[in-house]
Amino acid sequence: MRITRNVGTLFVAGALSMTIAALAYPAVLGLQTTASSPTRVIAHTSTGPLTEADRDFVVKVRAAGLWEYPSGQLALQKGTTPAVRTAGQHLVKGHAALDATCRKVATQLGITLPNKPSPQQQGFVATLSADSGNQFDNDLANILRVTHGQIFPVIAKIRATTENTLVRQLADQANDTVLDHITVMEKTGLVNFDQVLFQETKNPNLPAQDVTPPAPQQGEPTVVLSPPADGASPSLSPTPTVR
Repeated sequence: MRITRNVGTLFVAGALSMTIAALAYPAVLGLQTTASSPTRVIAHTSTGPLTEADRDFVVKVRAAGLWEYPSGQLALQKGTTPAVRTAGQHLVKGHAALDATCRKVATQLGITLPNKPSPQQQGFVATLSADSGNQFDNDLANILRVTHGQIFPVIAKIRATTENTLVRQLADQANDTVLDHITVMEKTGLVNFDQVLFQETKNPNLPAQDVTPPAPQQGEPTVVLSPPADGASPSLSPTPTVR
């Protein structure tokens, strides 16, 4: 299975599993970079204290949608089975809804969000874009199953430790979305569980720049992951817009 080829070194870390210490991301909270103390409170808000871990989680949710949403679009266009195209529908709809919440939470908490996924995540999309036929189906199911499997402990830790009600609500929605996406990937019948479990637990030791989404340029419009119109055909894929 092509899951082990050169891009394999990129996706083993998963969409949202980079450590807090490795994520250096500018914010509008008076800090330019993320320090190595995820429990440190960086802002006191009306919805509770905001820690570095809370802020980084919001950024990670946004970055995940920026690559999984277009992956869902590709599944709608290129999937060779109904199950793969259904998985694409769930990716697009799920991340459009999750991104809407994420952008709202970020605005309320003063968190700067990326408009592009990390180089690692861009590598996932590049692999799927180059794939076709059965290879596409297999890579989609396994890459997305690995990355979604890795996010569970991240969500659980944030949900268990955050004192901010907005971050807690985002974690609840992220957990439901991830569980749904894991389920539809498994329903494709293409997941290689032995390999997936190995990839989920392997430490890739990727440099921070590979797992950090680039900061938006000053004045850059916000990318919006738009949901499909009601009643739209599963074969149609919505496109991101900017605001």
